[in-house]
Amino acid sequence: MTQHKRVRKAVFPVAGLGTRFLPATKTVPKEMLTVVDKPVIQYVVDEAREAGIEQLIFVTGRNKDVIEDYFDAQVELYETLQQRGKTEELDRLKKLQPGAGQTSFTRQQDPLGLGHAVWCARNIVGDEPFALLLPDMVMQSEKSCLAGMMELYEKTGGNILSVEECEPGEEHKYGIVGVGEELDGGFRITGMVEKPEKGTAPSNLFLDGRYILQPEIFGLLEKQETGAGGEIQITDAMLRLAETQSFAGYRFEGNTFDCGAKDGFIKANVAFALDREDIRSKVEADLRALISNS
Repeated sequence: MTQHKRVRKAVFPVAGLGTRFLPATKTVPKEMLTVVDKPVIQYVVDEAREAGIEQLIFVTGRNKDVIEDYFDAQVELYETLQQRGKTEELDRLKKLQPGAGQTSFTRQQDPLGLGHAVWCARNIVGDEPFALLLPDMVMQSEKSCLAGMMELYEKTGGNILSVEECEPGEEHKYGIVGVGEELDGGFRITGMVEKPEKGTAPSNLFLDGRYILQPEIFGLLEKQETGAGGEIQITDAMLRLAETQSFAGYRFEGNTFDCGAKDGFIKANVAFALDREDIRSKVEADLRALISNS
């Protein structure tokens, strides 16, 4: 099997304002809103670490300092928990905390889109492949989405995009890929189109917010003109990269929740609560009662 340069770093764009969740996000970053008892960003970081990621790179903006504080050691809190004998809570917190030197933070001073946010991480990523995880998209599955993508990457190299099926007729809402040769664990991507006109989509497989990209994307993003919404689009740069590099699709099988939308955020809370043995029965009973009384 051909050896490909290992994916060690992951980029998390967390500079967005979260206007759809105002007033809650007036002082609390949307990535720090909790699904059951963990912030949204923790679920995405957990996925990356499960896949073997060693370096976590956060592209932040103004009023996002709490994210940096969250991933730091809270010495006073640890001491208090130790003194009160809350060893289970203490052990859990320490397990979630990245190791020293495993987190990096850089600023996206201007809101110029996802492509620009990724470009802001160029000096930290360097000349190596990297994972890109959109923190709004929270995945629920036995094997993490990125772990499955890593397995495909080890076989194919190049660039890997995670995709899922959308409902027929809904393709115009998403970035859609074309399907080529089947691979062991995925397929060759023959094209990409952002929000195609109705009836023109090459498939019903949409990009769901997980990518493995080669570092040449940075040079393309640096020269990328603004696209839809006056922003620098990552899809436009990927289309140019696909002219010289291979792209493969990984079919994610599991649940995906768009926690940047209110309905997706609520569904994520329900789904993860029902997946918890300690609270499932109570939550299920309460939900049934609410539905019957509505």
